This record gives sequence, C-alpha cells and structure tokens, in this order.
Amino acid sequence: MTLPARAQEPGTTHTVHPGADGSGAVRRTVLPGGLRVITEAMPTVRSAAFGIWAGTGSRDEAPADAGASHYLEHVLFKGTERRTALEISAAVDAVGGDLNAFTAKEYTCYYARVLDADLPLAVDVVSDMVAASVNREEDVEAERGVILEEIAMRDDDPGDLIHDEFSTALYGDVPIGRPILGTVDSINALSRDRVHGYYRSHYLPPNLVVAAAGNVDHDEVVRLTAAAFAPHLAGDARPADPRVGGPEQGASPTAQVIDKDTEQAHIVLGGLGVRRTDERRFALGVLNAALGGGMSSRLFQEVREKRGLAYSVYSYTSQYADTGTFGVYAGCQPGKADEVLRICRDEIAKAAERGLTAEELERGKGQLRGGMVLGLEDTGSRMSRIAKSELVYESLLPVDEVLARIEAVTLDDVLAVAQDVLTRPQALTVIGPFGDHEFAL
Repeated sequence: MTLPARAQEPGTTHTVHPGADGSGAVRRTVLPGGLRVITEAMPTVRSAAFGIWAGTGSRDEAPADAGASHYLEHVLFKGTERRTALEISAAVDAVGGDLNAFTAKEYTCYYARVLDADLPLAVDVVSDMVAASVNREEDVEAERGVILEEIAMRDDDPGDLIHDEFSTALYGDVPIGRPILGTVDSINALSRDRVHGYYRSHYLPPNLVVAAAGNVDHDEVVRLTAAAFAPHLAGDARPADPRVGGPEQGASPTAQVIDKDTEQAHIVLGGLGVRRTDERRFALGVLNAALGGGMSSRLFQEVREKRGLAYSVYSYTSQYADTGTFGVYAGCQPGKADEVLRICRDEIAKAAERGLTAEELERGKGQLRGGMVLGLEDTGSRMSRIAKSELVYESLLPVDEVLARIEAVTLDDVLAVAQDVLTRPQALTVIGPFGDHEFAL
C-alpha cells in the first residue's frame, strides 16, 4: 500500500510498489511546496502519459461559482505567459501526441499522451498550462460562447442530459447534484475575475498531483516537474489529505419527467450507493455486473433479449468521498416506458430479496476482474489509477490485492449490500414526449 500523503515529508521519495524487474514500479516524491509526483514504470511500451490532477471539481463550487471548474478546464488551454493557445496545441500536435482535459465532481485532470522521447515536452506544456495560465478577459469571453454551445449540445442529447437531471433529482440543488457544466445562467454570470480567482485559490501545489505512466524514469519526471513549477514551490506546505470521509451526503429523491419531442424515452431509476472507501464496494461491483453490467445480465436478458423492449439497458455505480450512486438506465419507445420501468423495478426487487445465484456470482466476479485488468493495459489508464490513489484514496491497492478482494466476495456479501442499497428511496428521471403523464416512484 502507498504511504498516506500526510505521512511523507516534503523533498523525500518513497517507493509505493517495487514492481518486478522494473515493470509496474510505482514511486512517489513530495516536492517543496507540497506538490506530489507519482509515476509507474512500464518499460515495455514506447509511450508515456503525463497528467496534472487538481483536487477540485464541480462539487467544490459555491452557487456563485457554478461551472467554474469546467470553465477553467477550457480557459487553461487559451494561453500562458510563454505560449499562445495555438502554440500550446501545435507543440503537442507536432509530435503526434494527444492533449486533453476533463472535469469531474471531485477533481479536474489535464493530460498528454506522447512518445516516451517526447515526455519532456509534455511535462513542459501541461505544467505551463496549469501553473501559469493568464486567463485573459478576452479568452474568458471567447470561451463562454464555447461552453454555452457545449451545454446546448448536452441539452440536445437526451441520453446525456438524463444523467445530469437524475443527479439533481437524487441529491437536490446542492453542489454534488448540480451539473458539472454549470447552467446557462451561471456561465453567463461568471466574470473573468471570478474565474481567475477560483484558479488562484484552488490550483495550488498542495492540491495538485503530477502523475506519469509508461516508459518513464521517476527521477527525470521529478526533475522536469520541479523545473516547470520552480516559481510556485516555495515553502514547506504539506499535500492535501486524500479526499475521503466526512458525514454521509444526504439525498432527497424525487420523480422528474422532462417533456421533450424525442423518438425514444430515456429513463434513469436509482438511489444512493456506497462511498468510494466502503469495503462493500467490491460486492456492489459484482452485484452491478450481474444485474446490468453486460449482455448476460438480468436487465439485458429480461428487457432486450426476451422482450425486445430496448436497445440499451444497463446498471451502473458511481462513488464519491461521502456518498455513491446506483442507477439503472434504459432507452425505449415512449409507449413502452411504463413496461420497461416495471421490469427494471421487478429485477431490482428480486435482487434485493434474493441476491444472486452462484453462477451469477462467479460470472460477475469474472466480469469485474477482466474489466479491471483489461482497462489497465494502456499508459493513460495506469496514469489515472495512480493519480486517483493520491487524490481520493488513502492507499494504492496493488492490482493483485484488488483482484483478491473481488474473488473473496460471497453470496452473503452480495445479498447484504443488495438489501441495503437496492431498498433505499429511489429517484426517477424520464425524458420523452409524455406531456403530463405521471410516473410514480
């Protein structure tokens, strides 16, 4: 397991996992100022993924800042003291790399994937963006229009919109329930000073994690990062603690029908799940896989294979520091929405009452194990895994230990978590041409 961030002195390096023959070795250094650098060596590949993760996301925003985290994700590409927006993108394009970013509810990531020989360029460009953005007035104004277009695109895609609306229907008008993109009103209200102030207060070294995976040398990544962040590493600040714990986030589940002239009805039904450090997350993952995680799952078989009522139907889980979500999605013809919803509720109730069969348990375990290992076959996913271990977990579990915990899940474990999670109050969101049609919770 990794050493908790608060236990390592600034300026020191710690081997998190030694790996075998250099492969999979994970090392971690805390620089002066509290900036963390963590790497995983993959010497058999010819590429590298480099990312800078900020421990701030949409749930950290005050109402007056709604959408600011995502706004910054856009604006930081617009220019620094050393580079214009064109120079930022051209530098990575010139070496065939991939430069991008994303915002979540509890963190934001800026990353580049390049050939291993081009890692110094990636470190320099991404670090420059994150540490030295100027956030000019004209750039903030130009990007406002782009973000409003992104919101409009989301609104035109009910399969995307439904999940934002479900989050609000479950949690209510609180930061974790609000859309990551913000709203038209909140984006129009954000000034340059507000956006830049959010940047200056949240993008501080103790709240940042630098992560790299691939054919990388830890000491080189530390040296390059220290040079790129040199003006910002004064003092002996300690890294922020991992984002775990706290009182459980409450919910206020409601039913919401959004009347839209769509060809399909889009449905999400669900409630609170478990937080990311809950030991039951492995049992819930197995339950989710068996209930709605693949073509052999109960929901897929009952809704699509046996009755042909939907093309897409699945269940999913999301975990956060103090809460989690379990949901079921289905897209179907509007006239079949009531029937699909009834079947989904029936399958949820059966799982809550009786759990899984032994065959489903083994199949769910296998799906979870395979999905995890196959998902870690590229440098980007490895980089994300070690970065998240710093930001939102207290330790980095070796892959073999995660697999062992999945294998240890029993039928009783699954039944216990099903009886808890699947019987909680549920929120319901439906999008389609329903007028005043009511769907009861």
